[in-house]
Formats: sequence, C-alpha cells, structure tokens
Amino acid sequence: MKKTAFVLTNGMYASSDAKTAHGLVRGTERFFINGVIDQEATAGKDAGELLDGVNRGITIYANLETALQAHPDTAVLVIGVATVGGVLPADMLVVIKAAIEKGLSIVNGLHDYLSDHADIVELANNKGVSLTDIRKPKKRADLHFFTGDIFKLSTPVIAVIGMDCAMGKRTTARLLKEACAQEQIKAEMIYTGQTGWLQGNQYGFVFDSTLNDFVSGELENAILSCAREANPSIIFLEGQSALRNPSGPCGLEFLISGNAKYTILVFAPKRIYFDNEPHWGKIPSVESEMEIIEKFGSRVIALAMNTEGCTHEEALKLKSEYEERLNLPVLAPLQKGVSELIPVLQKMIVDGSK
Repeated sequence: MKKTAFVLTNGMYASSDAKTAHGLVRGTERFFINGVIDQEATAGKDAGELLDGVNRGITIYANLETALQAHPDTAVLVIGVATVGGVLPADMLVVIKAAIEKGLSIVNGLHDYLSDHADIVELANNKGVSLTDIRKPKKRADLHFFTGDIFKLSTPVIAVIGMDCAMGKRTTARLLKEACAQEQIKAEMIYTGQTGWLQGNQYGFVFDSTLNDFVSGELENAILSCAREANPSIIFLEGQSALRNPSGPCGLEFLISGNAKYTILVFAPKRIYFDNEPHWGKIPSVESEMEIIEKFGSRVIALAMNTEGCTHEEALKLKSEYEERLNLPVLAPLQKGVSELIPVLQKMIVDGSK
C-alpha cells in the first residue's frame, strides 16, 4: 500500500531546486501525497496548478503544524529538494526534527545523510520512526560489474538525455511510459536518480551515489533485469546532468554501457548558460549535441523541449521552427504531451521484431 506523505520544500517549491517535489506532485506509485510544506507566500494554493496549471488536489501548507492539522494521520515526510552539493539546509533540519517528534518517518534523497546526524538518529530511535537515505551507496557485495550481456538484448533502449540539469529528462521519460501504456505498448523506465525511486519505478539505481567502477554494471543490470522480469517492448533510460555540463558531465554511459541505440534529446531554447551560471559557459547548439550522440552510435529520434521562459504561443512557434530546422519530431511535453511520438515507437518495435 502507498504510504501517506508530506513533501518538504521550505520556500523552494517555485524553483527548479524543488524538482523532486515537482516529480512527486506529477505522480508517484510509492506515496499518496497529502500536501507540500513550503511557505506563507504559496500556502493554500494547489501544488499542481502552481507547477504547471493542472489542479491535482494537493494543497501547499505554510508549515508542518498546519499540514498536520489537515492530515493528522500522515506517515512520512519526504525531502523534496535537490540542493547544491546535496546539503540539508539548516531550516529543514528543524522541520525534520519536529516531524520526527510528531511520529513521522523521514525519506531523504540528498547526499547529506540523516544517518550522519547523531541527534536525528537518536530522536528517531526514541520515537520509533524510520530514516531512509535513498542516496546512501550500496555495499560492495550488492554492486554489479559490467558483463557485456547488454549487447545480446534485442529490446529497443531509448536514452532520454538533456542538454543541462533540471531540463525535464525524468518527466519526459515518465510521460512517454504513460503514453505507451495508453496505446497498449508495454514500456518500462529505468530510473537513475532519487526522484525516480520516490515515484515508484521498479528498475534502476541512483547514478551519482554509485562508485564509478560499477556505474556501467549497475546500469546494465537494471536494464537486463527489467527486460528479463517485465518483458517490455521498449525501455526508456532516465538521463542525468548533461554531456557537457562541467559540474557533472554525464550521458555517454547510457549510450555505451546501456547500449541505447536511440536518444530523445531534451533542450531549453531560452536557457543560455549551464545551470544558469554564466561562468560555467554557454550551452552548445542542439545540432552539435546531436553530432556527438550520433558519433557514439545512437540515433536521435526526437527532441523534447523544456519551455521555461516561453509563453504558450512562443513554445508552439519554437516547436515548429525546430521541427523544420532539424527534420525531427519536437515534443512540447507540458503543452502538448508526448503522444505524437507513439507512431515512431510503434515502428521501432515492429522493425526490431523482424
């Protein structure tokens, strides 16, 4: 059964730092979200409407106290932000301790582990609640080393790669999986970050807490386990960071070790600099990114557009311009969904079965 949960953002809900909360508001099979705890300025609003204009019946509360008044039987507090360096903010630690005092278990996806805070561990033990650190590395005995068996897999594997962080890679992959289900196509998604686990995906691993020697093996094992146990017609890989983001270049592993022969490239036409930091450098052109991907043996079958900073009209205009410029389908997932890619995926499945 799903556990009831609050998602803690403490004033960051309206920023990209709350992408974990955004993912949970959009959907999760692991929790039933009773509300988001943010701040006075957003309190009372629907979290879905504030996120993307879709009412999802999830209220934002100003603090833990008002949230508990509305939902006193809530079982879990989920940390809903991804901070720089993965550090738990001091103000959140205060809320976490208050939640434990009230009998809530805590689920944390940051690199700053709850288990490293002796006072929190002691308090949780005294109150009989659990602390879950999703990003805690696996033990060596539980890690897999690359075998090469991935090259025997015939199921089409599609990497959903972005040109920067917080582009919507996971959201695009999840929407594609859902669109496939509506068309009776059996699709699975391999999660590679903490939010994918929080959303209830069965197959995957947390990429950035995995010892480098075992990243390729964990990726291969997740894909092969998925193919063997779920027998999907198609597999989507959730990308991380970007090929050329200097703070954490990532992505070629999905093409090489994951043997993803197809790619959906996520871009934001109005974002100029990596992580919006001018001194990190400009995000390169879509064409140059496609060239790199294709040199590593994967074909870009579509683009997906993050429309931050665009009006609805601008988003649709840019979609048409890029489709004409690159002769590829361009998805605008939040404006128009992803169903227009279904015929491409159906053909890919048919061609692969011949």
